[in-house]
Amino acid sequence: MEFLQLHYFQTVARLEHMTQAAKELNVSQPSLSNSIQRLEKRLGIPLFERQGRHVKLNAFGKTYLRRVEQAFLELKEGEREIKDMAGLDHGVVSLFVSLPYVLPTLLKEFLTLHPHVRVIQRQLASALEMKNDLENAEIDFCISSTPVIGPDIEWLTLVEEELYLTVPKGHRFAARDSIRLVEAANEPFISLSSQTNFREITDGFCRQAGFEPRIAFELEEVSAVQTLVEMGLGITFTLPLSLGRRASNPDTVQLKITEPYCQRTFGIAWNRKHYLSQAAIHFREFVIAFFKRG
Repeated sequence: MEFLQLHYFQTVARLEHMTQAAKELNVSQPSLSNSIQRLEKRLGIPLFERQGRHVKLNAFGKTYLRRVEQAFLELKEGEREIKDMAGLDHGVVSLFVSLPYVLPTLLKEFLTLHPHVRVIQRQLASALEMKNDLENAEIDFCISSTPVIGPDIEWLTLVEEELYLTVPKGHRFAARDSIRLVEAANEPFISLSSQTNFREITDGFCRQAGFEPRIAFELEEVSAVQTLVEMGLGITFTLPLSLGRRASNPDTVQLKITEPYCQRTFGIAWNRKHYLSQAAIHFREFVIAFFKRG
């Protein structure tokens, strides 16, 4: 069985169309069809249901595709491992970090110690995306306030932190140090998208306090949320750790929430079956020490 033949099978399975697959693979359609037929003949079982040039995996094909994808993943992992052993590219670390204001300081300190390591940051939105990318070895680590759970995924708690309520400096609550969340029931909230895990958590805290938050603005970026609060357009939930220096901005005030108790846990996740380069291992050790020192 040829490597190229398996690649052809994988492409046809993804596109479900012989002509489109042949065009993407830059081979003739008859040549591609013959290759798939030879594979099926060797296996002794049809892998597709055919309707003209449109094809669809049958139950046998779906099972075989999972095995083929696992084989390709193992080959990709092997390539990463030998490149690391040979010292190529001085090591690469790929990650997702949901703490935008912590990331620059963290990376600056790490790259000062390991200046030749290349760091690639991915932009992910949901816990499902993080889990999928870890399972598929697309990234080495997730550093997140959302625990990533899976049979092969390790999750290590780095730090626990309370949520605060951030208000503009001229707000009626600004002279206070703390607040019961129910007191903010009628305030306009500036929030992240309803698709984010952080929004689900903060809406949950509001419901615990007995009200639905009145969302005045829904934004995608944490920095944009903070900017609108600084402009006096509403209030928001924040985690001092995720804000970094911006937590001490003179245009806003951070209020401790006394009721209900609002806390998030930050951690780092990785796939225990995914090969980690020496650079990635050093990075994980650095991150753990970075958060321990506070």
